[in-house]
Amino acid sequence: MTKTAKIIYTKTDEAPALATYSFLPIVQAFTKASGIEIATKDISLAARILANLSEYLNKDQKVTDALAELGNLVKSPEANIIKLPNISASVPQLKAAIKELQDSGFAIPNYPDEVVTEEDKKVMACYNKVKGSAVNPVLREGNSDRRAPKAVKNYAKKNPHSMGAWSSDSKTHVATMSEGDFFHNEKSVTVKNATDVKIVHLDINRNATVLKESTPLLAGEIIDATVLSKKALLNFLEAQIKDAKEKEVLFSLHMKATMMKVSDPIIFGHGVRVFFKELFAKHGKTFEEIGVDVNNGFGNLVGKLDELPADKKAEIEADITAAFKNNPAVAMVNSDKGITNLHVPSDVIIDASMPAMIRTSGQMWNAAGKLQDTKAVIPDSSYAGIYQATIDFCKENGAFDPTTMGTVSNVGLMAQKAEEYGSHDKTFETQSNGVVRVLDSDGEIVIEHNVEAGDIWRMCQAKDAPIQDWIKLAVNRAKATNTPTVFWLDKNRAHDAEIIKKINTYLPNYDTTGLDIQILAPFEATEFTLQRVKAGKDTISVSGNVLRDYLTDLFPILELGTSAKMLSIVPLMNGGGLFETGAGGSAPKHVQQFLKEGHLRWDSLGEFLALAVSLEHLGQTNDNEEALVLAETLDDATDTFLDNKKSPSRKVGELDNRGSHFYLATYWAEALANQNKNSTLKNRFTAIANELKINENTIISELNAAQGSALNIDGYYYPNEELTSKEMRPSATLNTILSKF
Repeated sequence: MTKTAKIIYTKTDEAPALATYSFLPIVQAFTKASGIEIATKDISLAARILANLSEYLNKDQKVTDALAELGNLVKSPEANIIKLPNISASVPQLKAAIKELQDSGFAIPNYPDEVVTEEDKKVMACYNKVKGSAVNPVLREGNSDRRAPKAVKNYAKKNPHSMGAWSSDSKTHVATMSEGDFFHNEKSVTVKNATDVKIVHLDINRNATVLKESTPLLAGEIIDATVLSKKALLNFLEAQIKDAKEKEVLFSLHMKATMMKVSDPIIFGHGVRVFFKELFAKHGKTFEEIGVDVNNGFGNLVGKLDELPADKKAEIEADITAAFKNNPAVAMVNSDKGITNLHVPSDVIIDASMPAMIRTSGQMWNAAGKLQDTKAVIPDSSYAGIYQATIDFCKENGAFDPTTMGTVSNVGLMAQKAEEYGSHDKTFETQSNGVVRVLDSDGEIVIEHNVEAGDIWRMCQAKDAPIQDWIKLAVNRAKATNTPTVFWLDKNRAHDAEIIKKINTYLPNYDTTGLDIQILAPFEATEFTLQRVKAGKDTISVSGNVLRDYLTDLFPILELGTSAKMLSIVPLMNGGGLFETGAGGSAPKHVQQFLKEGHLRWDSLGEFLALAVSLEHLGQTNDNEEALVLAETLDDATDTFLDNKKSPSRKVGELDNRGSHFYLATYWAEALANQNKNSTLKNRFTAIANELKINENTIISELNAAQGSALNIDGYYYPNEELTSKEMRPSATLNTILSKF
């Protein structure tokens, strides 16, 4: 037997975390005797809060900083991590998690709405390490390889998801800024030698404020700086609100307030203030007195009204009703509950919301619970064009046909906090008119922008080594698949122009004979790719970090109905592997149903796919024959699972997540019993496969009997482990069989 090798399974949040309580015991049972250790690391939002606020906790309450530990591990060749979707916390989510932990006896401080004291600064610094995309930049020490597995794609063709019909006279469209935004103001530089830059704001009186003292840069590193004009943004929003009213389309704001945790909440807040302009003009002083912060959404304002006297509250509520009547109709998140697109920043995330809208005839839900054409407002124009190009294509060609569509995989530049998602600590809302400068270690100006009070300025980086690795990965995928490969880069955008220079430098290092490798601006790349998709042809998109997120939702949602079924591999730069299990955007609704009805409809298919490639990687790097057979048979089991349609149902009383895990285990055991590559595994699983099969009816009955009533797991963000395990493993028969391993 080879030496024991370790796979780290991350414990995260919401529905994926619940599913882990059911699926992980199966994985541990199946791999236990094959020299494979399955360990867990808790990187949930609650655990990250406790790790960063440890000084406020009792000794027995302290938890290890699992994210920091994994951040070190991903830099080693031994890394083999299965990463489940986690919460990228908006401020409302963060506050809700803090309150839950406080109610559970953890004496952590409140999130400071205003930073006044030194203690406030310290606490805010801790919480800033937790909110937004705190996890992915730490773990993604490699670039991204995302694609639809063959079994999933074939299943989608045989069992097509619903696609709304498109009309050529649809009024749906994208609205984006034509000046004053991040795209138009971007400046980019490749630094020749290693240096350390300082970010400084000079006001009109030349008083200097250091925004960030130190940002070390490596030789060959690209830095971008840009600014979004508040004045231009407000003018744009006012024009779009007026136009939506005139065109009688829904007004819908699409942002990424969870990942772009500094800039996008500010932009979202401006969207709320402009939409309710008259309301703020009349009641602004009152809102200030009760601490309204619409950067956290219109729902923050509504919630704060309870602090007012009844007559004042009634007056404002009447004015809110009038504002909704006088303004364009707003797209709804929940029509029944009156929750609009503007209520919570984390409710409408652009990379999931835009493809869903396009899939549904380009329409969103209105207040009456009916679908309606929509103005999709995407302030920054950097990537808005990909959605307009897709809408234009659907207006001209009609909806896509999942039974004949080609597939679009993605190679994404994201290693070492590349590009926009690495900008959080270098993004600032300017406090006064003046200039923001990036100064090198000699005090020389590298980049500068004129700014006005309220503008949003940001800087981001892309190191040379990750870019080289990204180009290599793109070439390798092109060779492996003989598929046209497109770098989505705009030569007229400052950053992209610097990236193109590097491609022209490094691409000749590889033999690309016979390969179709192109560079196209995002709008043209979208048109090119959609033509191929409709013709049933495959394409590889090669993109930067944010665009990677957008494309690996857009195409999978159109092709497969969901992005959760994508195979997401991160070949780590030092030889390890990070295997991601798909998106988690619908996870909150799944938890709500689980707590109300005892039915979890979360589909763990992404975990099955990630586990198979994780086992394959382990087998190859540790010369573990059994791991390779486990991987191959798990893929076979996943094929059978899909063919037999054992994914969870949406309805209580029918097969849910726990039942789907049972069937996956059964098919996996059968595949192991039927293979002839490894006699040890064959002998080990023959009896188990038989026992699972003959007890099928009993196990399914036990699992389904656990549904139908409300559950208590003592927490949403930090549930009780014993209670959660009990609810997620309700079949005594299945538990007994697994215990025999």
